Amino acid sequence: MSISGIFNVYSIAILLALPGRTGAASVQHRDSGWEYYQGSLGSVWEIWRGERATDNVTWMAVTLPHCFNARDSVDPDVRYYQGPGWYRTRIKVANPFPNGRTLLHFDGAGQKAQVFAGVKKVGEHTGGYDQWDVDITDAAAKESDNSEVALAVLCDNSRDAESIPSDLSDFNRYGGLYRHVSLVYVPAISLERAHIEPKLIADSQACVKVRGRLYNPSALKNETELVIEVRDTNGKLVHSSMQKLVPWRGEKEIDAFKIGAPQLWSPKSPALYRCTVTLKTPQGEQQLEEKFGVRSFEWVEHGPFELNGERLLLRGTHYHEDHAGVAGAVPDEVVRQTLQAIKDMGANFVRLGHYQQAPLVLELCDELGLLAWEEIPWCRGGLGDDRYQQECREMLSHMIDQHYNHPSIILWGLGNENDWPGDFEVFDKDDIRVFMVELNKQAHQLDPSRQTTIRSCDFCKDIVDVYSPSIWAGWYSGRYTEYRAAVERGIADTPHFFQAEYGGDSHARRHSEDPERFLGDIATGEGTAEVAGTYKANGGKVRPSRDGDWSESYMIRLFDWFLKEQEQMTNLTGAAQWIFKDFATPLRPENPVPCVNQKGVVERDGTPKESYYHFQSYWTEKPMIHIYGHTWPVRWGKSGEEKLVKVFSNCREVELFVNGVSAGVKQRSTPDFPAAGLRWNVKLEEGTNTLRAVGKSNGVEAVDEIPLSYQTTPWGSPARLTLKQMDIHGF
Repeated sequence: MSISGIFNVYSIAILLALPGRTGAASVQHRDSGWEYYQGSLGSVWEIWRGERATDNVTWMAVTLPHCFNARDSVDPDVRYYQGPGWYRTRIKVANPFPNGRTLLHFDGAGQKAQVFAGVKKVGEHTGGYDQWDVDITDAAAKESDNSEVALAVLCDNSRDAESIPSDLSDFNRYGGLYRHVSLVYVPAISLERAHIEPKLIADSQACVKVRGRLYNPSALKNETELVIEVRDTNGKLVHSSMQKLVPWRGEKEIDAFKIGAPQLWSPKSPALYRCTVTLKTPQGEQQLEEKFGVRSFEWVEHGPFELNGERLLLRGTHYHEDHAGVAGAVPDEVVRQTLQAIKDMGANFVRLGHYQQAPLVLELCDELGLLAWEEIPWCRGGLGDDRYQQECREMLSHMIDQHYNHPSIILWGLGNENDWPGDFEVFDKDDIRVFMVELNKQAHQLDPSRQTTIRSCDFCKDIVDVYSPSIWAGWYSGRYTEYRAAVERGIADTPHFFQAEYGGDSHARRHSEDPERFLGDIATGEGTAEVAGTYKANGGKVRPSRDGDWSESYMIRLFDWFLKEQEQMTNLTGAAQWIFKDFATPLRPENPVPCVNQKGVVERDGTPKESYYHFQSYWTEKPMIHIYGHTWPVRWGKSGEEKLVKVFSNCREVELFVNGVSAGVKQRSTPDFPAAGLRWNVKLEEGTNTLRAVGKSNGVEAVDEIPLSYQTTPWGSPARLTLKQMDIHGF
């Protein structure tokens, strides 16, 4: 899963440009030179007093991105820390522009933040996931000591029912500077944002509009010169213009042009155009670069999804910004590896749950060809007061403004599981509907070119453009064989249907010879939705999430059934498996891995489970083959007993060899459950065995081989180990 080539490209590009703000050589990540203190302080002065005298405040050197909860998010003995945390650093300010502005840019900070220059507060922000700036120009001029400015940031992820996301959201509300912080230099008049709006029209042309917004806090009136150049994916210049304008307020259309026979963006060919806007003023020259793609899409009523006029089955998963050992402070190289692994699995769609993602995530979706659903973190709990609602409005506005240009984004999410009460004494469906209508209108005003969506709130399903009901057949209710009927009801009941979230928990390296032994006790015909409380390990009726073995073996059977059904439903827009990677959550302390949602097809550190390769066998085109059992080294049974061996492959035919002897050739057929017909019942020898599978497709061969041990010695009676606490007094 190495993508060193992409890493090299980005390690250069990130130094040159910060999308949506400024250009060459004027942006610097400030990752080093920081110190961190967890807890509250008596005053802001205490931050700097500690530099000069020993006291009871201990600072720790850290490198950004940094998260409070890198370790305690999965601590089974204590709840993860929620409270204040302080960061401090000293920076040298050397703005190259005469009378230019110096900005501190945050890609995201959890969950509320205040910024101080010396002891003076110079900025603050509420919301852990959108980008924001603090202009420190005046403070730097006043507080600087030999061009060095003392900066401190207070981050706070304390519990607050009147702030989103809710603590019921089933993921951690992480704290800290867990995304990049950058020092940005811009001229006195600069471009703050450029929005690019491409539209594919009937005569094989694209109409493109460019809108710009200035940052001009001093209200200067100097004439500006704008030069716009657009190049295609091969670097060929396809448009250029130059004009002189006086500074304007708000957002203004600054260019409009056509591209003949445009290169279309798609998952198979993610062609990106590059638009460079150069702003020249007497105070300096600034260059802003944005990428965009040309594509069209349509959600056919009660039918499939179409991209660029052709049906595309959306094969998706979900992505959380979380990783073992670092929590929310996911390193850039891990983000790249994870998104590449999603693409390598064969996905063409990803839902970014449940909040605005870091800029790199969307850049990779654009470059890799992953269509995306991005949403605000209004997730569970109900609806709060005016402060709560204003935060939702601002997060939606910022998300659309900051990620408008990404061709990967096709859906703006307004909420998730808003039918789930708990944060407030009163849960009023009518109030939620009224506010959902407001958000839907706001999203369409900000971006008429994309659709809105929510997941799992039936009493608001008619408000948004695309709706995803709760369908968890085979996990939270019902059996997995009820999946297709539930989806077809959803398509019939919903004009524009998409199925986000399916699957279940699987404990990595846990396998079972009989993973469905409990299914006979599962009720059918009573619905397949998740309802509040069914994620818990006790209570309620019999269900796989409570009474199953949580083995990879069961989860693969569920995925196998779902995937073969999805491939055969011609009116299905698509579906997204929940979730690509295991992630931390405070709501699941009883899980086999405490405080980890184990629904990923890879573990929290990125190690693939067996199901990752199962998805590849359905979704990828490059010939692949994988014998189920790489992480199942020992199997048990009676001597001479036949054992089921499954092979995941996209090859047309596969031959299995057991200890060098052919067990026969099988033809792959999607409807033939399980394993699309690539299964054998074989006899294994006591001791070491070797399984080898050879697949062929269009003259290309794929091979996989694994050793496994077969044991026939019967197990004895179960034994119990009892631990007792000893009285050690007197020793």
